[in-house]
Amino acid sequence: MGIIELLISLLIFLVFVRTVAPDVVTTFVMTPGGIDIGTIGDWILPSRLTLIILGVLCLLISIFQLIKGFGRGTNGMVGLCALLLIFGFLTWQASDRSLNLAGMLTSAVLLAVPITLGAFSGLISERAGVINIAIEGMMLMASMVGALIGSITQNAWVGLLGAIGAAVLLALIHAVLSIKYKINQVISGTVINIFSAGMTAFISQKFLQTNQALNRPPLFPRVPIPGLAHIPVVGPILFNTNMFVYLMFAFLIILQVALFSTRWGLRHRAVGEHPKAADTLGINVIRTRYTAVLLSGIVAGVAGAFFTLGSVGRFDEGITAGKGFIGLAAMIFGNWNPIGSLGAGLLFGFADAIGSKLSLLGSKIPAQFMAMAPYLITMIVLAGFIGRGQAPAADGEPYDKE
Repeated sequence: MGIIELLISLLIFLVFVRTVAPDVVTTFVMTPGGIDIGTIGDWILPSRLTLIILGVLCLLISIFQLIKGFGRGTNGMVGLCALLLIFGFLTWQASDRSLNLAGMLTSAVLLAVPITLGAFSGLISERAGVINIAIEGMMLMASMVGALIGSITQNAWVGLLGAIGAAVLLALIHAVLSIKYKINQVISGTVINIFSAGMTAFISQKFLQTNQALNRPPLFPRVPIPGLAHIPVVGPILFNTNMFVYLMFAFLIILQVALFSTRWGLRHRAVGEHPKAADTLGINVIRTRYTAVLLSGIVAGVAGAFFTLGSVGRFDEGITAGKGFIGLAAMIFGNWNPIGSLGAGLLFGFADAIGSKLSLLGSKIPAQFMAMAPYLITMIVLAGFIGRGQAPAADGEPYDKE
């Protein structure tokens, strides 16, 4: 880890510092567009001096790591160096120009919502031992049904309930196929994904495109939280935003507490680790797994509704664009833990936001390279270079009650 931190320091010095003129400044705009509360002035930083300071900090961290080590804080310090590298990259890329840093962070949070909720959906199901790769199909169907019902009723809340209902129905089908009939859970999920892709495309072409009134759902508005929304930098990003962002953090707290601090969570995890032992203790394994998959469908429904009721305002074919699968990658990256899944989701969202900003800045680095970064990190993590992921022991295994 000390060598990695040293390499980051060298990268900052040899690539960033060396190619920036001494008199160049970088301007970071610290207020997202369209926000008039919690505003602060722009950051105007001397590009080269800022990069030198970042490089020195990484160098000092690497020296301490190589000589003494940070113990349990090692991965955290590597993460800090990675953040310094990202900030250095943005400073270098926007040198002699301006970059709306607050706007990019706001976009990153919004882009992370469906990915993180998809990760939470998979986490609930897999912690009870049921693989759920049908999250993509549930999200896609939920987004279409949410747009349709929301357009008919002109009520975003009713549209959200319809989206959740559609996802729960697909979750029930997945639960019956994989738990009752013991069909291979990956095949069951794949069937639902294919069905959702075909059905939503058919309904979209047959009805939504021919009658635009069926594809104009109301959007959930931005909801500022009194007091918190006025906090500089953090307020506009986290406390003056879409309702789905608040739901994401609410699900985080609920899942973290429920899974690891309640009797229900202990039983839930026991079913995913050792169902036979849980059964001998009187836990109803079948009912627990049904409950887990249905709860997974609720969260997937909220994730799907985000696209049409919280972001775009209409349904288009394939609108989820694989975010359900990326959510599963975030779940694995987060080691089947809510907090880790949120961190992974934010990483993926941040990579997407950087990619879009690079294209606007006219960067010579293709935006696709930045989009690849979180996937490369995921493969490194799963390969055991930083920390091996540990799935529930009975994940994907059907249970036969003796």
